[in-house]
Amino acid sequence: MRLDKLLTELGTGSRSEVKKYIRSGLVTVNGEVVKKPEQRVDEKNDTVCFRGNPLTYTEYEYYLFHKPAGCVTATEDNLHRTVMDYLTDTARHDLFPVGRLDIDTEGLLLITNDGALAHDLLSPAKHVSKVYYAKIDGRVTEEDVNLFENGVDIGEEKPAKPALLEVLHSGDNSEIRLTITEGRFHQVKRMFEAVGKKVTYLKRVEMGSLVLPDELAPGEYRPLTEEELQELRRH
Repeated sequence: MRLDKLLTELGTGSRSEVKKYIRSGLVTVNGEVVKKPEQRVDEKNDTVCFRGNPLTYTEYEYYLFHKPAGCVTATEDNLHRTVMDYLTDTARHDLFPVGRLDIDTEGLLLITNDGALAHDLLSPAKHVSKVYYAKIDGRVTEEDVNLFENGVDIGEEKPAKPALLEVLHSGDNSEIRLTITEGRFHQVKRMFEAVGKKVTYLKRVEMGSLVLPDELAPGEYRPLTEEELQELRRH
């Protein structure tokens, strides 16, 4: 890999900034000062230091993040705090959230820079399940369960795909667990609006084989374990 590309990927600066650092003698490779940005380095075996500090190359990173309400699922935003603002000690600086949760929705998000895995998780053809816990203004009934199972009309050309609706508590304020295999815009909210009810609280608790840990508080994150990553790929 080119030296300037390596430093850029690891968040040392922009490509133009990194070139200036290298030409100023701030970068060493295996203990020797290198002033050519285009020099090739072995990112896995060479020791690269910037201002005397060694840089550790990681090709891919995977984080399980508990998104709190009030932040947007984006890499940058001029008005709101983003989910990426919470990740402060990552090796990579090209991470992004896989999928999207509304600003007022909480729960599980996968943060990575693995584009191939992200594509597979989001592809409609893969039918990756997403499970939500929600509080509903209105009594959720067995009729709703049957409607969801057969695909609810949410005002688009095609109705929502069949979904598994489980009623945890039925009353004026109901609690439910919903499993869907799509990711349409405001989908869960629109599905309940279609049956005359309103979502007042929404939290994603599962995505594929990933499960949101009880001990992970809103705003916290941790790396995926190797077991979680392998299971997610198999899933």
